[in-house]
Amino acid sequence: MAEEIRMPALSPTMTEGTLAKWLVKEGDEITAGMVIAEIETDKATMEVEAVDEGTLAKILVAEGTQNVAVNSLIAVLAEEGENPASLELPAAATPAPAAPAPSPVAAPTPAPVAAPEVASVSSALSSAVSSGARVFASPLAKRLAAQNDINLSSLTGSGPYGRIIKADIDAALAGGITASAPAPASAGSSGGRFVPHSAMRRTIATRLQQSKQDAPHFYLSVDCEIDTLLAARKALNEKAPEGVKISVNDMVIRASAMALKAVPDVNGWFEEEGCRYFDTADICMAVALDGGLVTPVIPAVETLGLAEISQKSKDLAKRARDGKLAPEEYTGGGFTISNLGMFGVKEFLAVINPPQGAILAVGAGTQRPVVKDGQLSIATVMTVTLSCDHRIVDGALGAQWLQAFKGYIEQPVTMLL
Repeated sequence: MAEEIRMPALSPTMTEGTLAKWLVKEGDEITAGMVIAEIETDKATMEVEAVDEGTLAKILVAEGTQNVAVNSLIAVLAEEGENPASLELPAAATPAPAAPAPSPVAAPTPAPVAAPEVASVSSALSSAVSSGARVFASPLAKRLAAQNDINLSSLTGSGPYGRIIKADIDAALAGGITASAPAPASAGSSGGRFVPHSAMRRTIATRLQQSKQDAPHFYLSVDCEIDTLLAARKALNEKAPEGVKISVNDMVIRASAMALKAVPDVNGWFEEEGCRYFDTADICMAVALDGGLVTPVIPAVETLGLAEISQKSKDLAKRARDGKLAPEEYTGGGFTISNLGMFGVKEFLAVINPPQGAILAVGAGTQRPVVKDGQLSIATVMTVTLSCDHRIVDGALGAQWLQAFKGYIEQPVTMLL
């Protein structure tokens, strides 16, 4: 009897995906555990392994097909002793009943972070693209270009911020037909281009709209003097092992974890039946990707030293940009940090990452005049803003958390105790 291969659910919230590439062809012998395809989700490109053994009798969904529903039939295996040519095969994929959506408790998934980050990231990427310093393309587009001997520098990207995406490679192979349709004309404007929403962009739009509609946001800002922290960072890096370079963001992550332990009622989710609080500081960090953001999680940050935080954050960020994160690495988390200081952004407001109760927006450290003991002086000041869901984090509670965070940042030795 023929064995069915169906579109897998590669993350708790996945409902559809793009069948990016088949790594096998009809007639190939398949063994259990063999990688047979690459699937693009809203967060990553992941490899799919075969569960059963047999001969690949028929591929029902061609590579490059978008919006393939989870549980849809995508291929058929002939078992040992069966003749693939004699099997009665469906002509097209047949969707199977979708599995019920997991509850937030069973399979929580944080959303991408706030819209302000996207705007700032787009500005930085657009500048880099216009400078001509390098060609910006998605990992899948680069791979397809190499396989088909296409010079990426000869293409114009239709993806977000001018990125070259798979659709541009397909258009080049088809004879240069543009992959994007023209934008509808509006009064007073002409030209331009229309870019269809990616799965990631649709997910960002849905979840952030949900966050702003459902969670009553309020914002608390505080200025932190970081000259002592910068001096401590310099001293630590001088003594750090080769290959380890601690960043200000690593110290912000550590200080946030210590503040969550000091004020644990901020480390939680709002759920319909009650508030859920966590024993460990599992912190999400916002990472910009092609056309969106993902928030990989560093678990139990309070148990990690700064060198470990540095290594883990760099590894997660790199694999997030390469689309190599496993689902468990970007699900869960009780708190999120979004840092735009590297882009020169002084201060901003982030949208909460549901179902979390708060997110910290971190601006750039800049030299500013400050008054100390009645005397005017200069200090390096970093403004941070805590966005709070008033259903779980009240004003006084948020202020207590910021007070604890400011203490750790301004006296960094205390976060090492």
